[in-house]
Amino acid sequence: MTERDPGHVEPGGPPLTRRITQDGTPIRVSKLSVGPMDNNAYLLVDETSGQGLLIDAANEAERILDMVADTRLEAIFTTHRHFDHVQALPQVAEATGAPSLAHADDVEEIPKVDRAVGGGEEIMFGRARARLVHTPGHTPGSTCVLLEGDGGDGAPRRYLFSGDTLFPGGPGRTTSVDEFERIMDSLEQRLFALPDDTQVCPGHGDDTTLGHERPTVPEWRARGW
Repeated sequence: MTERDPGHVEPGGPPLTRRITQDGTPIRVSKLSVGPMDNNAYLLVDETSGQGLLIDAANEAERILDMVADTRLEAIFTTHRHFDHVQALPQVAEATGAPSLAHADDVEEIPKVDRAVGGGEEIMFGRARARLVHTPGHTPGSTCVLLEGDGGDGAPRRYLFSGDTLFPGGPGRTTSVDEFERIMDSLEQRLFALPDDTQVCPGHGDDTTLGHERPTVPEWRARGW
């Protein structure tokens, strides 16, 4: 079983910072817990250009803007339409001038979207790029963000920002058998196709890895929603 780094951040506390290199470009990855539901907001920054991507402007706009600081945001991506993931979105978008992006299947219930996107698209920030992986189930438009590179030593490193699709211990909440089947299909066909060392950074709480979760996936399917 792959060892996991919990990536723990305290509500109201400072962001956690990690680094990854992509084709020689150094990228800073910051994680911040915001709001009463322990939502995670993530900031990805190309450290050479100072351009960045924000994932889920969930709550506490002032703390998110403090994390962004002088980063030039190329985009704000919302992983899915639920209210607790978008409460700071209008204020952060206005303050930074960054366009707001979300999957086309969720845009109608997100307070500000400048461009609808689909799975498989890439978002560029400076010379860095992140790929969108559409994972319907928790919501129709639920979409994860995959950042791939290496640890600076040539060894592959991947961060999967999973929204509410995947948490330590199982999939995100669903409210029907159809939704549960859909989220499990998304997990098994799309996310667990990635290597075991992929760091899963969810929309709430601590991190996990695909390798840590993989052995119990059949149990998730068997226990149902």
